[in-house]
Amino acid sequence: MTNGVANLSRIPELKRRILLTVLLIGVYRLGIFVPTPGIDPTKLKHLFEQTKGTLLGLFNMFSGGALEQFSIFTLGIMPYISASIILQLLTMVVPALEQVKKEGEAGRRKITQYTRYGTVILALIQGTMFCSSLAKQGVTTDPNPGLMFYSTAVLTLASGTAFIMWLGEQITERGIGNGISLIIFAGIVASLPQSLQRVYVLFSEGQIGFLSLIFLAGVVAGVIWLIVYFERCHRQIPVQYAKRVVGRKMYGGMTTSLPLKINQAGVIPPIFASSILMFPATFAGFSEHPNWFFRTLQGLFAFDSWFHSVAYVLLIIFFCYFYTAVTFNPIDVAENMKKTGGYIPGIRPGKKTADYIDDVLTKITFAGAIYIASICLLPTIVPQLIGMSQETAPFYFGGTGLLIVVGVAMDTVSQIETHLVQRHYDGFLGPKGRRIRGRRG
Repeated sequence: MTNGVANLSRIPELKRRILLTVLLIGVYRLGIFVPTPGIDPTKLKHLFEQTKGTLLGLFNMFSGGALEQFSIFTLGIMPYISASIILQLLTMVVPALEQVKKEGEAGRRKITQYTRYGTVILALIQGTMFCSSLAKQGVTTDPNPGLMFYSTAVLTLASGTAFIMWLGEQITERGIGNGISLIIFAGIVASLPQSLQRVYVLFSEGQIGFLSLIFLAGVVAGVIWLIVYFERCHRQIPVQYAKRVVGRKMYGGMTTSLPLKINQAGVIPPIFASSILMFPATFAGFSEHPNWFFRTLQGLFAFDSWFHSVAYVLLIIFFCYFYTAVTFNPIDVAENMKKTGGYIPGIRPGKKTADYIDDVLTKITFAGAIYIASICLLPTIVPQLIGMSQETAPFYFGGTGLLIVVGVAMDTVSQIETHLVQRHYDGFLGPKGRRIRGRRG
């Protein structure tokens, strides 16, 4: 491991990419503290204390704390992610977009351009909704905000999202790792020192015992190991390529495999499920005079309620299958395999191959959905086991945040090690160690 880290400085290109990535992430973190004009920070802090466990908390986590301060990066990268997902869905139902997607590099650039336009549109819509909600709550500096406040604040938020999108693209092209994922990673990791401080305060005040602290550390370590294990799990389907003679040379005749990930959908299912379940609680929390209906909504969709847990698991399972169907098409895989002379032993090429791949994918996706649901339920289970309430829990003991942090770290380390191995340097595990593989490895 020491030799692998030392080799980072011996490759100028890799060193430049890492430094550029750190610099751009630093620019993003500085922008978190630039406030949006027209918002009273004291009133905003009071509002956040009243709306714990709602959609605001989810957005605040992915924005790296920008929403809590209502900075220029409040919307974060979520509009870009939403636009990317919407465009992926449209390519399945709109023939023109599907044709553009098949045009290779030129088609990819067009899809990227459409995604940028969609990001700006969604940022304008979400920015208007946020500003309108905050104005109704009396969080603005002007008691009666007018057109000047809305135009300035909305344009500021949309510009901040566009700048974050540009930062992510620059990291992907000129830095190391996936830029969008690293930005989300940086936002989540930035809250770690504050979380550790809260753990220390709770321990010093006697709210957490020594045994509970040891148990908590063991749970976190076990969850990280579990995520690493499942994110690297693949189902290998053997593929045989027939021999063919071209001129005087013989090609093919080799045996390879088609790797199918157990967690094909990544972290998209818990993000979507959390967003849907938090809308009722957020809607009820914004009510100035809550009646029995709003109080019932808040009780049903509270984090520690059985209804929330059951609905959360069902939605995660649904979105695992849905997003896997969007991103992986067994028919296309079977057709490409048939064109290149490949076949699965014992399975006829064409439709039979597609049905077999779809059947295997359906079975392993269920296992992946159960794994994701189990990780995401830990923030509800662990605080109860150590005698803490959800409000006083210092940080998520699992959940979407830890899935993203571990997964992005694996992908980034895998890319760095690829640069080392390609230039005949030792990887992080030494010359005799196995390669560190990310989720896509």
